[in-house]
Amino acid sequence: MAYRRTPAVQARLDAQAGAIVHAAARVLSERGFSGLSMAAVAAEAGVATGTVYKNFSGKTELVTAVFRDVVTREVAAVAAAGAEGTSVERVTAAVETFAGRALKNPKLAYVLLAEPVDAAVDTERLRFRRAFAETFQSAVAEGVANGQLPPQDPRVSAAALVGAIGEVLVGPLADGLHGEAVVPELVTFALRALGLHE
Repeated sequence: MAYRRTPAVQARLDAQAGAIVHAAARVLSERGFSGLSMAAVAAEAGVATGTVYKNFSGKTELVTAVFRDVVTREVAAVAAAGAEGTSVERVTAAVETFAGRALKNPKLAYVLLAEPVDAAVDTERLRFRRAFAETFQSAVAEGVANGQLPPQDPRVSAAALVGAIGEVLVGPLADGLHGEAVVPELVTFALRALGLHE
């Protein structure tokens, strides 16, 4: 008869994997992708390196799990910020939240947006960009529908906004600068790019 894990054992294993993912996120926040090692994550998590390998086959699988965990949280924050109000208020809140949160943890945000990573992790980065674009798309579509914004393809405009915001943030993030002054400029740019002129 094959061994079946009890719910309690599975819960303990899931909690251990979650703790390792959170430890890896902390290492990424301090050292970036290039500075992350399984040994560093093990030390941060307070477990043996073998325990990390028992949960994740290697650095790529672990960082992919971190991407999924962090991005899920970040997308939820941006979506919540841009969920209510007029189209302009929604886009403004989403841009402020996206950029503001990135600037609060520049090293991790740089890993998520631009640091050279393995191809498998880069695939997660593309999902991350698409998920953020979806948070802008409904606000743009609403603005077009009610005449607040000129006719445009909301999907294309949303993707372009995410790309532009990411590109603008790369400099401050790479340099570890707290460039909060860039956030109002990004909001102004985003609204102008969507066709709203003061």
